[in-house]
Amino acid sequence: MEQWRKDARTEVSIIDIEALVPKDHLLRKIEKVMDYDWLYELLDPYYCHTNGRPGIDPVVLIKMVLIQHLFGIPSLRQTYREINVNVAYRWFLGYSLLDKIPHFATVSYAFCKRFPPELATEIFEHILNEAINHRMVDPGTIFIDGTHIKASANKKKFQKEQVKKTAKIYEEQLREEVNAERAKLGKKPIEEDDDEGGDAPGGTTEKTVSTTDPDCGMFVKGEHERQFAYEAHTACDSHGFVLGVEVTAGNVHDSVAWDKVYDDVTGRLDVQFVTMDAGYKPP
Repeated sequence: MEQWRKDARTEVSIIDIEALVPKDHLLRKIEKVMDYDWLYELLDPYYCHTNGRPGIDPVVLIKMVLIQHLFGIPSLRQTYREINVNVAYRWFLGYSLLDKIPHFATVSYAFCKRFPPELATEIFEHILNEAINHRMVDPGTIFIDGTHIKASANKKKFQKEQVKKTAKIYEEQLREEVNAERAKLGKKPIEEDDDEGGDAPGGTTEKTVSTTDPDCGMFVKGEHERQFAYEAHTACDSHGFVLGVEVTAGNVHDSVAWDKVYDDVTGRLDVQFVTMDAGYKPP
């Protein structure tokens, strides 16, 4: 008779969690170069050390959010679930296989109520400065592109408002560049879209505003379905290092967000900008 493998799921084992995480795992690389002392110093004034319940390590809470963004997990709730069953995530937090993971509501509260609003920006700039100081960033050419992120808003719940028109500063030149590339590929040219936001400064135009999430915007592009969304305008170098991000409503034109991203990044580096769309270089 065949000797089938026995069920070992209920056996008690002594496990070295360090040995369970692959040597080339991304989180190992991050942990190797990260310095958290400055974070503890920054957040120390926001904790009381003389009374109350013992607080959860603030760096652990920040690491949970970092895991969410590094691995594209859609929510903190799901991040909490993933960390519970992922050995590498537990190792990154400094937790054993049996340690209780901080609840996602604790993480949300910390970032909404306890931590200063500018914390995320300070963490980003600290890491970026370390990369620049170690000559890991290539400032030769910077690429910028916008990514639409669907908002958690019912597209049937909205109201119409009259707002001032916003100038699409570089739209015509950008459209010409894009259409030239599309022509090389045998694609139809992109026509001017007057649906959202207007096309000239001055005057007013009608805008669709979500009653669920007023900060987002109605996104319409080509044959895509209309939906409420945000747009992350991201600048990065040729190695993929993110140098600056500006998040706007989904109906804000790229040229409107351009100046903010440009000013932020050029404030740190002497760079030449290139859009991801068609090698477009603004004046």
